[in-house]
Amino acid sequence: MARASRSSRSNPHSEEYAVTATTVQKKVTRPRADALRNRERIVTAAREMFTEFGPDVPLDEIARRAGVGNATVYRNFPDRDALVREVVCSVMDRTSEAAEVALAATGDAFEALERFVHASADERIAALCPMVQSTFDQHHPDLVASRERIEHLVEELMDRARKAGQLRADVSVGDVMVAVSQLSRPPAGTGCGVADRFLHRTLQLFLDGLRAPARSILPGTALSMEDLRRA
Repeated sequence: MARASRSSRSNPHSEEYAVTATTVQKKVTRPRADALRNRERIVTAAREMFTEFGPDVPLDEIARRAGVGNATVYRNFPDRDALVREVVCSVMDRTSEAAEVALAATGDAFEALERFVHASADERIAALCPMVQSTFDQHHPDLVASRERIEHLVEELMDRARKAGQLRADVSVGDVMVAVSQLSRPPAGTGCGVADRFLHRTLQLFLDGLRAPARSILPGTALSMEDLRRA
């Protein structure tokens, strides 16, 4: 029979202590539930205020809407770019979740694409445009991962509708995302309330134009996501 180690003989509880210490360490490094809630509240408030006032809204105003102190904002996001990136990724991830729900649904393939388009507009994806063009690192791994996820899912939705003979063949993911972004913005000189009233009406007009068979020849070429990134 193997002999016990010197440390085990001198301290029969050493192994138990090591396990306990590891457990305690894990508990210490895990974010507290209230800290996670505060972070979520900050991101939600920032998303709302970026939509209403643009990406340059003061951070103290975001803190006030979130119901937290300025120090809590800076503890989670050391600078504006970090917060903007988190909001962009959050909106893209929520939009991806809408695409996953649409893909999981059985039935008409084009209706699944329609549900996604309307849901993505509700996520205010149009508010991303001025933020994505800001100075923060657009090649950050989190942003790249969120972007690739949504592109893949929308392409899958469109492929399914195209194979069913319901989607015209000359449109791309880029065409759809640009249209949703543009149609989700309020007209110049009006507020978000005006756009909200007519958003889904104008989106449905656009979606009807995507149906096959195509009734016209589109000028130019289909817009790729790479075209958008270079713009």
